[in-house]
Amino acid sequence: MAYVAFGGGEPLGVPHCWELLERLSGAGIALKLETDGSHIDDAAADRLARLDALCVQISVDGATAATHERVRPGSSFAGTVTAIERLVARARPPQSVFVPNRLNLHEMLGAYEHAQRLGCEAFVTGPMMRIGRAAADWDRLACEEPEWQRAVLALEASHQARGPEMRLCVYPWDIVTEMERRLESPQAMLLIVPNGSVKLLNALPFVVADVRRDSLAHAWQAYRDGWKAQEVRRFVSACRSRPALLGHANECWPLEAPQRPCGSVSM
Repeated sequence: MAYVAFGGGEPLGVPHCWELLERLSGAGIALKLETDGSHIDDAAADRLARLDALCVQISVDGATAATHERVRPGSSFAGTVTAIERLVARARPPQSVFVPNRLNLHEMLGAYEHAQRLGCEAFVTGPMMRIGRAAADWDRLACEEPEWQRAVLALEASHQARGPEMRLCVYPWDIVTEMERRLESPQAMLLIVPNGSVKLLNALPFVVADVRRDSLAHAWQAYRDGWKAQEVRRFVSACRSRPALLGHANECWPLEAPQRPCGSVSM
């Protein structure tokens, strides 16, 4: 199935987002959406229900308002819960997404139970990815691996005891493992950032095409070729011992350019 997934920042905060969503849906393309729920009022919930999105994921990073709002400054826990309730009431239950860190790991099981009570379709979690703001504050926020594994075992035990009313999805890889795996088996998915650049993966800075000027056919071939580039392989190989390189994830480096900060990873 062909689909387009919109992620954050906050896609529903973009003025022309509904035009894009409705045009794609009208063309028979399925939609996936990641949101913090802050823009899902009754009118937006009605529009999402009409679009019949394949998947709507709403970030809920705690079982209590205090924890969720500490992890997501400026967010409203009550508003997020109301957004979920609106979609559930329209028979479009969303997925609840929980990003674990030192501030909220103690509430992961509670967040799972809360999502089930709200009627969410799935609870989605996995290791916090060392990119973006998480990379900048990694030493303060990252969970220790044993703590994370204990929390996952408790989550899986609760899920087995409660039955299959709500799916549990625990992503198995951290971001470095993800990159290493994708070198050998890339996803059949283009990552297009707001400026039109086509990148290989959210953790990689390399740009292989630009949809403002290139056709999708060209971008798709450039994406396939990009994963074979030695420069990409050198970068990925260096990230395990030099994780600070992940701080470049939000940058855009044309893959064919001869010079860029990546020169520091030369082998």
